[in-house]
Amino acid sequence: MIVEWNAHMFSSDETKYPFHPWAAYKPKPEMRLEDPLGDYLERMKTEGIDRAVLVHPEPYGDDHSLVLDCLQREPDIFKITSLFYPSERDSPARLKAFVESEPDVIATRFHRLQGKDEYLKDFRDPGVEAIWETAASLGIWVELHIGSDFALSARRLIEAFPSTLVLIDHLAEPHTADGVEFAHVLDLANLDNVYMKLSGINHFKTDAPLYESALPFTRVVAAAFGADRMVWGSGSPKIVDTHLAHWSEADRAKVLGENLKSLLGF
Repeated sequence: MIVEWNAHMFSSDETKYPFHPWAAYKPKPEMRLEDPLGDYLERMKTEGIDRAVLVHPEPYGDDHSLVLDCLQREPDIFKITSLFYPSERDSPARLKAFVESEPDVIATRFHRLQGKDEYLKDFRDPGVEAIWETAASLGIWVELHIGSDFALSARRLIEAFPSTLVLIDHLAEPHTADGVEFAHVLDLANLDNVYMKLSGINHFKTDAPLYESALPFTRVVAAAFGADRMVWGSGSPKIVDTHLAHWSEADRAKVLGENLKSLLGF
C-alpha cells in the first residue's frame, strides 16, 4: 500500500473557503482549483497512491471547512489533520471537540519557520503546550512543520509527552538553518516517538522529479531515523526507491505506506 501524508487542498472559491487573516502566505493562483479533490484523486490514480492524509493548510487557519468537505466526499481513503492557534485560549477545547466529532482527524499541526511567526512564536508558549497536551490526551499525532533551527526548542515538549507520536515535515526544512542546528534534528531520532517525513526536497533542490543531488543528505537522515520511523509525502513515490535504493524492498515499502497503514488504521 502507498500512503501519502502531505496533500493540501486549495479552492478557487474564496467566498466559500476564505483565507485566514493571519495566514503567513496565500497559495499561488495556479494552486487554487475549482475541484482540488478531483484533481488530487486523478493524481492518486496516476501515481498509484492508495490512501492519503490530507494536511489542512495554514492559509485557512483554524477553519477546516474545505478539508472536511473533501473527507466527506471520500471517507474511506482519507484521514485529515487539524490546525489551531496557540494564541487563542479556546484552541485546546476546540481541538478536543473537533477530534471527538470526527474520528478521522489524526493529527494537529504546528508551524514555525524563521521569519514566519504569524502562527507561532515560541515552543515555550503556554498555548503551545496546552494544545500539545490536548493532542496527547486524545491520542493523536503532533505534526511539526519547523525549520531545523527550531528542533531544539521543540524537544522539551516531545520529551514531555513520550507517548505522543510526532512527525517532522519536509526533512525539517534543512535549507533554513546550518549544520549545527540540523544536528539537533538528527538527535531527535534518538526519541522513539519521533518520525521523519521524506518530503519537501523540492524546497531546496531543483533537479526534479527525483532530486538525486540530495541523495547524500537524505541518506544521512534515513540512517538516523530508520525504516520504521520514516514516511513518505510529496513528489513522486519513486523518490523513495531512488533515495532509499540501498534499503531492502521491504524497508522501502514501510516508508511508502506500510508504516502509516499500521499506525493510522488504513
